Amino acid sequence: MAADRVGSVTHLSGPLLAKKADGTIKTLGLNSIVELGDTLVTEKKTYARIKFVDNSEVVLRPKSQFKIDQFFFDQAKPKNDKAVFNLVKGGVRAVTGQIGKRFQGDNYRMNTPLAVAGVRGTLFELRICEGNCPGINDGLYLFVLEGSITVTNGAGTQDVSAGQFAYVRDTQTMPVILPSNPGLSFTLPESIQLEGKLQDGCIVR
Repeated sequence: MAADRVGSVTHLSGPLLAKKADGTIKTLGLNSIVELGDTLVTEKKTYARIKFVDNSEVVLRPKSQFKIDQFFFDQAKPKNDKAVFNLVKGGVRAVTGQIGKRFQGDNYRMNTPLAVAGVRGTLFELRICEGNCPGINDGLYLFVLEGSITVTNGAGTQDVSAGQFAYVRDTQTMPVILPSNPGLSFTLPESIQLEGKLQDGCIVR
């Protein structure tokens, strides 16, 4: 396995590009290798599912940009585990693998322009609204389907548990728990679902 290989594309519904660490752009297809430093870019109708070498997975929603900033996994060295991702725009659903489960520490993070989600052993979704969510205020929305996450920015930290929705307006506004779904659809196409999937508000496997 190449040192910088971190995963591969397992499901794809349209064009997927990878902006490489050296500045080149590559078109990815099913089974394409995903490498450290890649920024994955989905087109307006593209859903892409990526499986990483620690068995974690992400689904990128259409018109998203998702960068793999750091990733290290060695079965024999759990204390060295590291997964740091950056959702630049759009939306992502993620389920943690071994990196997010086996070592107690700040080893799995999902960065966004407005806040950082610290994650351990969970299934969750992040969505960035920038004038592209009709009837919904701009900002970062979070939904935890299983487990829990912590959301942190310049104003403080908020714990978000399974079944809860959270919202971050900007970098200097405290993350808050919402009383209910703000009006976003969190359903994924059947062909792209992760292992834990949402049907009528319930997790099925």
